[in-house]
Amino acid sequence: MTIDWTAFTPGSALVGGLIIGLAAALFLLVNGRIAGISGVLGGLLRPTRADVGWRLAFVLGLVAAPHLYALVSSLPRPTIDASSATLIVAGLCVGIGTRYGAGCTSGHGVCGLSRLSLRSLAATLAFMAAGFATVYVVRHVVGA
Repeated sequence: MTIDWTAFTPGSALVGGLIIGLAAALFLLVNGRIAGISGVLGGLLRPTRADVGWRLAFVLGLVAAPHLYALVSSLPRPTIDASSATLIVAGLCVGIGTRYGAGCTSGHGVCGLSRLSLRSLAATLAFMAAGFATVYVVRHVVGA
């Protein structure tokens, strides 16, 4: 993926971060649940009758949001410099890491850190270190 740093707009990034933080805080206050995507989606894979409605609404909202945004503005066109096989392996690694880490970056990085969870701090540091190491190895050691 290529990032055009000259087009980076810190104002919109700040507003987006504030909206994500507010949504996660409201979700916790209203529902008493953490807005971690892996936990929400995982609950749909092993559903209980009382949880299906809100979990389905949450996931459908994630899918619908870009389509609604596209009605008022143009969506960015990302360029991904990786093969389908690389993306599949990366997705599997993320899924496995999510299971071992007992949560994903949204659950630990956004929701857990805001609750001052030491477990989430350790998980987020591990996510970031693994990401940095992977990029270094792939770009500078393997040369892909």
